[in-house]
Amino acid sequence: MDAIDVIRTKRDGRALSAEQIAWVVDAYTRGEVADEQMSALAMAILLRGMERGEIGRWTDAMIRSGSRMDWSGLDRPTTDKHSTGGVGDKITLPLAPLVAACGAYVPQLSGRGLGHTGGTLDKLESIPGWRASLSNDEMLAVLREAGAVVCAAGDGLAPADKKLYALRDVTGTVESIPLIASSIMSKKIAEGTGALVLDVKVGSGAFMKDTTMARELARTMVDLGTDHGVATVALLTAMDRPLGLAVGNALEVAESVEVLAGGGPSDVVELTVRLAREMLAAAGVSGKDPETALKDGSAMDSWRRMIRAQGGDPGAPLPVAAETVEVAAPASGVLSRLDAYAVGLAAWRLGAGRARKEDAVSAGAGVTLHAKPGDTVQEGRPLLTLHADDPGRFPRALEALEGAYEVGTQADPTLLPLVIDRVTA
Repeated sequence: MDAIDVIRTKRDGRALSAEQIAWVVDAYTRGEVADEQMSALAMAILLRGMERGEIGRWTDAMIRSGSRMDWSGLDRPTTDKHSTGGVGDKITLPLAPLVAACGAYVPQLSGRGLGHTGGTLDKLESIPGWRASLSNDEMLAVLREAGAVVCAAGDGLAPADKKLYALRDVTGTVESIPLIASSIMSKKIAEGTGALVLDVKVGSGAFMKDTTMARELARTMVDLGTDHGVATVALLTAMDRPLGLAVGNALEVAESVEVLAGGGPSDVVELTVRLAREMLAAAGVSGKDPETALKDGSAMDSWRRMIRAQGGDPGAPLPVAAETVEVAAPASGVLSRLDAYAVGLAAWRLGAGRARKEDAVSAGAGVTLHAKPGDTVQEGRPLLTLHADDPGRFPRALEALEGAYEVGTQADPTLLPLVIDRVTA
């Protein structure tokens, strides 16, 4: 095989063969294909696209570049959820123990935040003592003890994706749907779960800004999961405004605990329950209903077991930022709009997120919302509270929020419904 021939094939709009895909992914992982050659191929894929069979073969080659986990020895079905990311998206935190309380195992490999979107591991690491890095044996032990585990992926899982993702990030090829879908699904399939529910976010605070592109990504990923023997379904959900009332690591943990205690914001509760039902149905589990598990305390019990099993103290006080600044409502009326991206950007500038993977994050930094679009607000009353350890961060965060909210007589009629669509095999 020759890298130039592979590049030319896709450059000229032809489908890559199974042999070409298997060779180029393996050779790139081993360092035989240079970064500049894989960059050219990634750009050709972005411009020319891929057929369903090609994407499946590409995903399979990424999976084969590393190990694949096996949960077949467990006595209950496994099911997992993946979100494409957003602002205030803390759903994994209450969802994993909730599904465990209803009768399925949840082995969830999660990531860290980058830019304006938060990372599940960053949020959980605000809990004193909690550990993100677990061996496969430790994952299995936590699953058996708590029914759910949320941790970082090991280096042996789809290493080709890790290398290719870093390259796409600096070559303008992140937006390719075949490459996005294969990146997500190679890791999720290698994770070994029996069923998978995808939460594909749509709106200003999401990677996918419009419903058409989000639906195409969802369809591609559902097809990949189905073709690899994983029962897969996707929901398209709104990210044109923040999810819940808390944006930031410890702030989102606190809100998640509220949900597990039977309270919390209605949109977070609604989406958590909807995704839990989808996960249980995909896994073929028909035990306790998620709403019941939130009300009777069993979901909270699962949460406490999961946190303790990973070294955390579920009863310990969460970090609190040293400084706060309030943003007041500019007028009385109805909050008609609150832009998700702007709030996420403000939280990032306050220290809740990172610009580079190696950057540290502030556990207590973030933004608290006092109203959501459609709520009545009063002039001069708090609309947002900004939290930061370094007061020097407030000016740029406030700058990010300029023009991000409007007060009128009604909610913006173009706001997306919380659940926009459902995509199945």
